[in-house]
Amino acid sequence: MHTFDDQERAILKALIRDPRQSDNYISKVTGVPTPTVRRKRRRLEDEGLLNYFAAIDMQETGTGTFSARHLYIIKFRIGITTRQIVEEIKSEPNVRSVFTDLIYESHIAEMDGRVALIMIIEGKNDADIVENVQGKIVPSLRKNHGPDSIEEISTLRLLSPIRVFHNYVPLVNMDKGVLRGDWTDDAIFVG
Repeated sequence: MHTFDDQERAILKALIRDPRQSDNYISKVTGVPTPTVRRKRRRLEDEGLLNYFAAIDMQETGTGTFSARHLYIIKFRIGITTRQIVEEIKSEPNVRSVFTDLIYESHIAEMDGRVALIMIIEGKNDADIVENVQGKIVPSLRKNHGPDSIEEISTLRLLSPIRVFHNYVPLVNMDKGVLRGDWTDDAIFVG
């Protein structure tokens, strides 16, 4: 477990505000010397405490590639283990796949004592999502884990994201891909 010191908190808040900023800029806005920013940032990255993601809006508000999003819960039968799921994911070839094209986000979960996958699937419309899940994702999972590996599938239609990564509320505090300038540091959570 890592407890952030005051300098790390200041650096993290600046990066949450806009992860594209340079170490020099972060030093300027936080008062932490540039070499210290560089060292602490690199250590936080190396320890896996700090990660960066680029999010492309594929929904109607962005590229328009997808207009629907569903949350799927796929519960596996007893005997399918988390280790099996992780090994399958690690052994996937480093190429674009049906999973890359359709899954916005996914997690391994536990449901009723069984391993489950939680996936947010994007598609052109509701029917497209159902077709892709049943015609592409389910067959792939059955191929990897056996024809009787899936015990149950539940789904919810998602309408609009509210909050992402604790701090990002796109309808409230985002402007041009970063936190709005008037969003106070006191409102930024770093743990």
